[in-house]
Amino acid sequence: MIIIGEKINGAIPSTARAIAERDSQFIVDLVKRQEEGGADFLDVCAGTRPEEEREALEWLVDVVQGVATKPICIDSPDPNMLRAVFPRLEKPGLINSISGEGEKCEKLLPLLKENPEWGVVALCCDNNGIAANADDKVRIAEELIEKAASYGVTPERIHIDPLVLALSAVNDSALNFFEAIRRIKEKYPAVNVTAALSNISFGMPARKLVNVNFLALSMEAGLDSVIADPTSRDVIGTIFATEALLGRDRLCRKYNKAYRAGKIGKQPEKK
Repeated sequence: MIIIGEKINGAIPSTARAIAERDSQFIVDLVKRQEEGGADFLDVCAGTRPEEEREALEWLVDVVQGVATKPICIDSPDPNMLRAVFPRLEKPGLINSISGEGEKCEKLLPLLKENPEWGVVALCCDNNGIAANADDKVRIAEELIEKAASYGVTPERIHIDPLVLALSAVNDSALNFFEAIRRIKEKYPAVNVTAALSNISFGMPARKLVNVNFLALSMEAGLDSVIADPTSRDVIGTIFATEALLGRDRLCRKYNKAYRAGKIGKQPEKK
């Protein structure tokens, strides 16, 4: 399971304060904690007003790159912002994101063609909004994957997000998501299917409970990567346990190693 750490995002109030105050130590701590938790990529999103975004995003990139050992998943809803900040990035990572909206593909796929070491997050939405049913999710995924191929971007470089809707608003949201995963993976086995984990539980109580069960079921359906909090023992424990249950962890060695290392199970007592 590929983990994209979600904590360096201005949509999170504590991170937004750190960005506004240019509190570099707060960001450095987030980098270290997420990497220790098992993050493979670090999502970096300013989440500010458009007129403030470039300065904030460049500051974030500089702080993160100063200490990170893992690559950045550079994140903005504005493709022009991603193009502007891209030269500042020192090593290959992920661009977050393209979709069927506007000219995002036309602006960002040439960048990916010119930089073949980079991958991309692709969202199953278009000018009509987020695809709700499995048929539309799969249709948009196919369009994005084929369009990317026309620029030489191969499926293994793509993290397709079928975009799960909040369960509190759409009762069959998860079921459509699972079906979309299976159908996308059947046609494009090399593509990575990803999910922003916390979206499923928006507006619900006991959100962690919903999140981790959704994660386990998504993994069974074929989920390859997740945008989540790698400092959460619930999330990491669910990943290790589900991998073992699905027969992907021979003799449960990874699970047992994670337990012995104190990454899962009961929180070790502080001495």
